Amino acid sequence: MRTSTSVAIIGAGPAGLLLGHLLAQAGVPFVILEAQTREHVLGRIRAGVLEQGSVDLLAEHGLDADLRERGLTHHGIYLQFEGQRHHVDFVDLVGRTVTVYGQQALVRHLLAEHDRLGSNVVFEASDVEPVGVTGARPTVIYAKDGVTEELECDFVVGADGYHGVCRRSIPGGGLEVFERSYPFGWLGILADVPPSTDDLIYALHRDGFGMHSMRSLQVSRLYLQVAPDESIDDWSDARIWDALQQRLGVDGWQLQEGPITEKSITPMRSFVVSTMQHGRMFLAGDAGHIVPPTGAKGLNSAIADVALLARAILDQRAGDDSGLARYSDRALARQWKVQHFSQWMTEMLHVHHEVPDASARAFRYRSQVGQLEYVTGSRAASQSLAEQYAGLPFTTE
Repeated sequence: MRTSTSVAIIGAGPAGLLLGHLLAQAGVPFVILEAQTREHVLGRIRAGVLEQGSVDLLAEHGLDADLRERGLTHHGIYLQFEGQRHHVDFVDLVGRTVTVYGQQALVRHLLAEHDRLGSNVVFEASDVEPVGVTGARPTVIYAKDGVTEELECDFVVGADGYHGVCRRSIPGGGLEVFERSYPFGWLGILADVPPSTDDLIYALHRDGFGMHSMRSLQVSRLYLQVAPDESIDDWSDARIWDALQQRLGVDGWQLQEGPITEKSITPMRSFVVSTMQHGRMFLAGDAGHIVPPTGAKGLNSAIADVALLARAILDQRAGDDSGLARYSDRALARQWKVQHFSQWMTEMLHVHHEVPDASARAFRYRSQVGQLEYVTGSRAASQSLAEQYAGLPFTTE
């Protein structure tokens, strides 16, 4: 079976689904191929904070109906250390906000809109293989219901995540990888209890990092720093709540507890490729870069890539190839700024238990406290944090 389209998008996560909508609104044909089932895609729990630019992009393209109904606008974050909580007011500092809105909800809405439009989204596409991407007309080979399909296209977009096939299909020598693993992980839970805070809380505690986030006015999302190789089986619900109470507690404030509905441990790492393009194949989102979650940048980075790539594809169809030629450089220029911010937040807020010397550990902790005192005590430092957290522009000249 051989068919054709303009853009073959591999991956039905937020990057692939959003790119499909941006292309559809401009009348550009596309097909989205997804290896997993529809149920699996809808069940994936990921990030939950949208930058101002991400919210604006969704609104600009009429994809914010569910976001407007269910999203929670936040005016800043709390930084907590040494038993004191300090508010960093983004609106006052940079005139911008962020919105708590789970990636799972965004995917559900984007997919529902594709259903309404009748978009060609193929789930359970197996043995996906992009071929001929350095030629004038690439092909994506895949199997569906036991039948081998060949999808001819102008461009292939790899929005298939870190474990996807697109990046791995680039020949050796065509791609360099920059990667860093951190000596800690996040134990994350979802709990059926209203949030105990109006804005997200980031806490440095001698026992380790703690964070209070949320998914809705009824569901809280909370995190604890743990060793990356710890087993979730060693963390009972009671132990989790005890640790959260200890790390997030301040005088005059109470963390409300409730039934834990989901818990898992995620190692933390940074990952960036040297190029987001190989011939007529372009990478977007986690296929090209991963950040530690401390700065809330993963989902927003994927959206930024898609905004840039969609514009470049539309310009190419109008006869201007410069956007596609510059896509990788522009996306990576923004991404390295995002990586720096995420690394900075991570280093500032996590305790380095792995340092063997007690004096060195104490020195490092005290220097982190000093850094937080500076960030919360200096308007210039707070403004820098607010500017980066609320989001850099989607394009970099």
